Amino acid sequence: MRSTLRLVLSLCAILALAAWGSAELSRRSERTWAERDLDTRARLVLAAVHPSVVAGLGRDDRHGIQVLLDDLVHGDRLAAAAVCGEGGRLVAATAGFPEALGCRRFLDGAARSEDLAGLGAGEQRMTALPVSDGNRVLGSLVLLQDLSFLEGRAAVTSRFTFLLFALAGLAAVAVAVLAARLSRSSFSEELRRLLPLVVLRPGHRPEPPPPQGLEPVIADVRDLMARLAAEDSQGAGARWSAGRLRQVLRENLHGESLVVVANREPYSHEKSEIGPPRTVMPASGLVTALEPVMRACSGTWIAHGSGSADRETVDRNDRLRVPPGEGSYTLRRIWLSPEEVRGFYYGFANEGLWPLCHIAHARPEFRVGDFEHYLRVNGRYADVVVEEAGGQDPIVLVQDYHFAPLPRMLRERLPRATILTFWHIPWPGAERLAICPWDRALLEGLLGSSIVGFHTQEHCNAFLESVDRTLEARIDRERQSVVLAGRETLVRPYPISIEWPSRWVEQAPPVGVCRSALRAELGLPPGALLGVGVDRLDYTKGIVERLLAVERMLERWPEWLGRFWFVQIAAPSRTMIERYGAFGEEVEKVTARVNERFAGHRPIVLLRSHHQPSAVVQFYRAADLCYVSSLHDGMNLVAKEFVAAREDLRGVLVLSRFTGAARELTEALIVNPYDLEEASAALATALAMPEAEQEERMRSLQAVVAEFNVYRWAGRMLNDATRLRQRDRLTSRLAGEERPGESRASPATIH
Repeated sequence: MRSTLRLVLSLCAILALAAWGSAELSRRSERTWAERDLDTRARLVLAAVHPSVVAGLGRDDRHGIQVLLDDLVHGDRLAAAAVCGEGGRLVAATAGFPEALGCRRFLDGAARSEDLAGLGAGEQRMTALPVSDGNRVLGSLVLLQDLSFLEGRAAVTSRFTFLLFALAGLAAVAVAVLAARLSRSSFSEELRRLLPLVVLRPGHRPEPPPPQGLEPVIADVRDLMARLAAEDSQGAGARWSAGRLRQVLRENLHGESLVVVANREPYSHEKSEIGPPRTVMPASGLVTALEPVMRACSGTWIAHGSGSADRETVDRNDRLRVPPGEGSYTLRRIWLSPEEVRGFYYGFANEGLWPLCHIAHARPEFRVGDFEHYLRVNGRYADVVVEEAGGQDPIVLVQDYHFAPLPRMLRERLPRATILTFWHIPWPGAERLAICPWDRALLEGLLGSSIVGFHTQEHCNAFLESVDRTLEARIDRERQSVVLAGRETLVRPYPISIEWPSRWVEQAPPVGVCRSALRAELGLPPGALLGVGVDRLDYTKGIVERLLAVERMLERWPEWLGRFWFVQIAAPSRTMIERYGAFGEEVEKVTARVNERFAGHRPIVLLRSHHQPSAVVQFYRAADLCYVSSLHDGMNLVAKEFVAAREDLRGVLVLSRFTGAARELTEALIVNPYDLEEASAALATALAMPEAEQEERMRSLQAVVAEFNVYRWAGRMLNDATRLRQRDRLTSRLAGEERPGESRASPATIH
């Protein structure tokens, strides 16, 4: 007994000392890691604002730099910031920048980081980074970041470490006592006594079976735990791919196929003067994202058949297998009359909702007749979904703003369905949504979904705010959910992406071949530098602002005349809408004026035609820069397509800050497309960027696109759908019966 007690006391003392030492070590490590993170964050901030600061120093624009710093501190949670110019002069500084710090210590223009204290602003981390125009150092950007949060976070880490060692100590003591006890008795007998279910003695009675009626619930719980464990094990450290997505669908959803509803079809057929109909893949970000998912998961894609030869290529049930020659999934086409197309698509969807959701200076127009067509067409899609579902609890992915009423229509007819609605464009603020006369109907329709997804958390917040102001519903902001009429809808951010690796890139010629072929096709000299823009001809894409930025760049840096050309691919879109026709004419006029101004150079090449993905990827590979200048966008996949196309790690992405992609692709040159000075400076910076810096930036961008690819986007939604379906089934069984149309709000959380 005494020896056991001595052993226990010795173990406790050793573990207490180890716990204290580990807690202190974790506190110091936490601070070191945090300081490294802050320094990395400072470098990312400099990369984002570097072109603007260089331009401001070049023009001695103190006011512009001051505004930039104020916005930077406000938006990036910095304590203070300053720009120091040559000779140690203070160009601009935000409130809170200590006067005692000054600019004299940054005369050498070297990068440095250090902790500050005693300057009247508390404990802060100072990071100074040089600002140069490529030839010489113009000054320094000084960032001060508050370190007050570190003590609290380190204390939490220390407590957690101490608790972990305390639990380990208790376990060690228990093992020691058990070992002492077992040493005084038969080892086998003690095991039999402690583990009667493992080693059953003759005559031993096994545990009684579970109460009658609970067997299905217990079976479901075990099944759910097994599936989630399997998903975690197969996903640990693995990148999302088509194969992994198929595995998730097969194992977690028992191989159930998907039903996708979208206005745009992935493949259309157009009549040819000679030979069979041509297969065309439309210019659509939605198609770019969803098509590889459907090839991986099979299922059915329901869409409007808009091609001139679409009716000739389907079977008697309006179906066909696509892609051509592969047949991975089914395309089910719906036929709309010209009146329905005008009211549903051109009218309410694109003259009403599209400008309502995009802040791009176009007035939304709402007409009663258009909304009636909108509801009628949504009802027709609901009929086809029920027909194609093949059961009472399908998984339906409803895509975009064309189908806001559809989830509720489906919920009324398929109460047990799992409906995931993804809104591909920005969600307007609550006050802006109120412009629509049918705002309540739109929200109630979307809340028929199991999950409503957006590109960003900002759009999720705007949606919840709209619901809060418009409907009598219970909103749980912590869980990000809405309960309306007893049914819960989750609201989640799912940033959309593209397939990785891209099959179009794998099939494309080498970069050098693409570059030479494109120069020859456009009649450009062998050493020509190329910029590229790829868009539908839409006023939200900032095409006019893009062309004006090219003009301004050539004005400010005339050395690029005769060396740089910008190719704008502009696929015609929504030509029946007057606003789009006028916009196309405006783009033509701006192009002609800029080309006439620089006589003999003609720097802009405008291609107003649709290009297949295999052709577009060759433009990406040939370009020295890609400029995405959207004035307001949900994501904009062109930016990610350009990054994916450059396995040579060359080329520079210039990206509008008003795209969802700007939140992920931070190594791009982020600009305000309305600010022609900033945008033109970014274009010049991209053209002059050293190859080493291009490679560093592109490698980082590709890491993001590869990790957060479209299979991960779909996989996250399908994993969330899995948990919802399991939760609803368990809830129904615990309630004693399955009640179609009812679903209890559950405390279970989906991350």
